[in-house]
Amino acid sequence: MPRPYASGVVAAPVEEVWALIRDFNGMTSWHSGIEKSSLDSGASGTEVGAVRRLVLGGGGVVVERLVTLDDTDHTFTYQIVESPFAVRRYISTVRLAPVTDTGHTFAEWWSEFDAEAADEEGLTKTFAGAVYAGGIKALQERFTG
Repeated sequence: MPRPYASGVVAAPVEEVWALIRDFNGMTSWHSGIEKSSLDSGASGTEVGAVRRLVLGGGGVVVERLVTLDDTDHTFTYQIVESPFAVRRYISTVRLAPVTDTGHTFAEWWSEFDAEAADEEGLTKTFAGAVYAGGIKALQERFTG
């Protein structure tokens, strides 16, 4: 089972970064690979069980469900419900932690998924690079001006 992973340091306090990313429906405000986000279900993007529909830069659509949201640990987990990716049972987590000596934020994003063996390497590169590292890079750029 592949486990794509990316991490980085964002030059802002964890509370500021968390305030931006904790809204499950707010990804368009910080991730450049997402053109549009809308809720299919749920009163808000902070309600566990909310389902969002993301339109990707290339026009693909991904539907995801928020599984957990933890304001104390600055983490959320979601699963893919529908996507153009050849995955089965995809679950992903985003976690933020304070870097105590600088006041910055350590951001990490990973997933686990099942796929055909021939697809695993390409999907792992896409998720770890374009999605997770791309999102963390966008946060870094946003908070460095």
